[in-house]
Amino acid sequence: MTRATALAAAVVHFAGALKSTPLLAGLPFDLTLVAALGLVGPLVLVVAGRRWMVGPGLAVPLAACGGLWLWMVLAGVWSPSSVVLGAKLPEAVLLGPAMLAAGMVVGGDAEGLRRFAWACLALGVFVAASVVWGVATDAVVFGGLLQGNPDQVRVQYQIAGLAMASAGGLAAVRAVESRGALAALGWLIVVGALGAAALVPGGRLALLAFGMTVAAAPMVVLWRQQAVLAFFWPLLALAAGGAALAALLADPSGAEGLRTIERFTEGGVGEQSGRLPLWRAALGWAGAAAPLGLGSGGFTIAAGFGERRGMYPHNHALEALAELGLPGFALWLLAFGGGAVAALRLGARVAPWRAARVAALVLPMALSVMVSTDLGNRMAWFALGLALSLGLEARAVRHV
Repeated sequence: MTRATALAAAVVHFAGALKSTPLLAGLPFDLTLVAALGLVGPLVLVVAGRRWMVGPGLAVPLAACGGLWLWMVLAGVWSPSSVVLGAKLPEAVLLGPAMLAAGMVVGGDAEGLRRFAWACLALGVFVAASVVWGVATDAVVFGGLLQGNPDQVRVQYQIAGLAMASAGGLAAVRAVESRGALAALGWLIVVGALGAAALVPGGRLALLAFGMTVAAAPMVVLWRQQAVLAFFWPLLALAAGGAALAALLADPSGAEGLRTIERFTEGGVGEQSGRLPLWRAALGWAGAAAPLGLGSGGFTIAAGFGERRGMYPHNHALEALAELGLPGFALWLLAFGGGAVAALRLGARVAPWRAARVAALVLPMALSVMVSTDLGNRMAWFALGLALSLGLEARAVRHV
């Protein structure tokens, strides 16, 4: 896999964050579409030019994915929605399989995964620098209205934060892989800079994902090399992060302008973000519409929000339970839950560097799946593909 292909895959994965940066927001074309078109052909060549070895444990989650897509189409028959259904269903059942396959191919090719990880790290640093620069120049608005200022850019702060979280995890992995103290220190400085940038946009989920990824991903490498250090690494990482946050909170002037800190100190996180009411509504309608559910995309209408896709349950499991009923929930559990179990088992068998990079790239999205995104989000399917790629191994074809 060439560097250009790996970069295109990284752009597709983090396109939402990149399109929120001041430098790329004004592009006269759709960055996602261009990157996707540049990715299809090279990935087909990668598939055709390798001999693929499939490990155990992939059959159940892959079969469940197929069943889930089919059930989503069938559940659209009794859905009261037309607008949400028409937008989400194609993204889930048409784009979802393509993104799942792309993630498996990118992660299954060793050299491709290395280059993809480097590209994601570079893009995460670029997004972090762009966000900080945008704040300094008053060129961005985090998730709100532009208020009539055409020079400002609306930043999708959660997605931007996820890009920083993956980059932070990858930089932390590079730190523990470094053979020299100076190189390790350099990578830890990158981690700290990305963590500081994650305090700016206001994404509480993204900050939690950052901490979780930086604490967990390097453990995969350390566990194979120094089990004792692997145990202490997350404690050291969380202690360092906690000390930095405590220092900021102790000095109110130091935290001024750090929207993420401000949102954490406002209190009432679940109610204020609207997630707890949405989760309660999803559970209520799941029971009322059992066993088949409300139908694909039907939650927003049932909950009284009309055809507003943004008012989805903000939890994959609850969305599947409410809209797709018990069959859909079971299929989702086998697809995503089964994928997580398979990734944990397979990750113990593959090379540590590979499992660590997949963990850094998947963990932020795994958290987002449970508190933020919906079933039509392409990043969720791509991340699932990366997790399942641990069961694939691409070998060069030898021509006699």
